[in-house]
Amino acid sequence: MSRLFEVLSVFTRLGLTSFGGPVAHLGFFHDEFVKKRKWLSEHDYTDLVSLCQFLPGPASSQVGMAIGLSRAGLPGAIAAWVGFTLPSALLLVAFAVWILKISQAQLQTSSSLDPQFLGAIHGLKVAAVAVVAQAVWSMGRSLCPDKPRVSLAVVCAVGILTVGSSTALGASAKMFASLLPLLFIVVGGGFGWKFLSAKTALPKMDLHGRELVSKPVAGALLVAALLLLVGLPLLAKSTGSDFVSMLSGFYRAGSLVFGGGHVVLPLLQAEVVPNGWVSKDLFLAGYGASQAIPGPLFSFSAFLGATSAVSPSLLLGAGLALVMAFLPAFLLIVGVLPFWQDLRKYSGMQRAMLGINAAVVGILLAALYDPIWTESIRNASDFALALMAFAALMFWRWPSWLVVVAACGIGALQSGVV
Repeated sequence: MSRLFEVLSVFTRLGLTSFGGPVAHLGFFHDEFVKKRKWLSEHDYTDLVSLCQFLPGPASSQVGMAIGLSRAGLPGAIAAWVGFTLPSALLLVAFAVWILKISQAQLQTSSSLDPQFLGAIHGLKVAAVAVVAQAVWSMGRSLCPDKPRVSLAVVCAVGILTVGSSTALGASAKMFASLLPLLFIVVGGGFGWKFLSAKTALPKMDLHGRELVSKPVAGALLVAALLLLVGLPLLAKSTGSDFVSMLSGFYRAGSLVFGGGHVVLPLLQAEVVPNGWVSKDLFLAGYGASQAIPGPLFSFSAFLGATSAVSPSLLLGAGLALVMAFLPAFLLIVGVLPFWQDLRKYSGMQRAMLGINAAVVGILLAALYDPIWTESIRNASDFALALMAFAALMFWRWPSWLVVVAACGIGALQSGVV
């Protein structure tokens, strides 16, 4: 029990202080668990990060779950997730309650919302442009270093934007459009397996957590992950329940994210906005706010659950959305870990991941335009603010939370409030 409490307390502190996104989180984890506490060796930690980059899901959260697993078994994995995620989830739920109350109160007293409130929310949306642009730039440089992968990313972006921009989409075509990210992830994997070359062999892994989960249990978890991915949409269709559809949407988004937390943006947007569960304005405002707080970006799902038009919402909706978004990551990291040593020997798996990572860049590039750019940049002033925010992130090295707060304030000022 002492180890379990230790895991919970350490990850809670990290959840309160780890700003900067997934890459920064991995740096915090390295400092805490390799250098200071020596729970893992350098080799084991690097290998664990490689595994979590390979799997779909939020990489930094999965690394945290695996560290908790290696320290205190399955309860330790859960404690690591709770400690690292709960602070940011609570902050986003509080923001959701605040924004909903202000909107409702002002709609009851006037025909339009207060300009300062609208300006601040619009500033959050403009900040999201800069944050996603930075992610596209950084990921593109790292994951698309050659012509084949750049070409693959461009094809994915063009394909998604072409289908999504059609004004004559029927219901079945819209459903197909929502599955395009998955389609291009599969295409990217096939392209990488066939045409790319993995030049770096992966070293042998000896993570203690592998001993804490038997292969039969791990296999059962992987089967459960697949059954939920396939079964929830079928259950939603057979029952016609928006509630089950929402749970299925969050689970599907959490199952298909490759390349970091920012990539969850287009997947969640495709699930909640077209269905009318969350408006575009609320979606982008919440995403902007999620950049200003510590912890994993996947906590954004708590905001969406709290503001959803589907009952239940607020606290219960936030909790359900949060669990469903992270559940695939938990099932996959615990389930795959015992088998990883065998799978990682195959060069075909490594080549496929190169293509998947390039496809992810294209998916995020498409999301940068729609819905981020189209819903946020209305005039030259918005473009100027987005440009300054991007420069602050990329070249002035401001932390993302400071950029978001500044953009929010400037947005209010631009609305005429001094």
